Amino acid sequence: MCTPARISQFWQFIKYKYRTYAERREYIWDEFRPLLELVEARATTPLQPTDEQVLSRLSPESVQTVWQRALERRISDPEGAITAARSLLGTVCKHILDDPSVHYDDSGDLPKLYRLTSEALTIAPSQHTEQVFKQILGGCTSVVEGLAALRNRLGDAHGGGRARTRPAPRHAQLAVNLAGAMTSFLVATWEVRKNGPT
Repeated sequence: MCTPARISQFWQFIKYKYRTYAERREYIWDEFRPLLELVEARATTPLQPTDEQVLSRLSPESVQTVWQRALERRISDPEGAITAARSLLGTVCKHILDDPSVHYDDSGDLPKLYRLTSEALTIAPSQHTEQVFKQILGGCTSVVEGLAALRNRLGDAHGGGRARTRPAPRHAQLAVNLAGAMTSFLVATWEVRKNGPT
């Protein structure tokens, strides 16, 4: 915001830095040029689709696109990356459940969504008798529950006080990689169930 005090402060800076108005004008243009070029470039390129729009074409490629976006945030915005990881998993579950018209509560309870999805895809631990499958599919359930808890604790979807623990990029990378692996497995299983083995 340009207040009179800030304008006065800027004038005190520039009047001694450059003697003529032409030099001052050139300095201001040089400082704003990168910003103006960025704005103009964005005006000529189409807006990037939202994750929801990308995932509406549920496929391994769409999951990979959203997964990559979440990975890109892990260093600059670990909290946002954790939230994106949870959103990726929840959105994929909803899209899979919409296919056979399985009713789900839209409240955002990820463990419940995953339970319904795993049952619809016949990958719930209770649907298998062989111990190794029960064990690995039970581990998948634990991963989903952990991601939901991690997002509630460290993601940026809920506000937190000053003493709240801040996630490091490595925490975000773990969350995003786990969500990406789970969603890739879910989509691959959904495609097999829908189209039959290839």
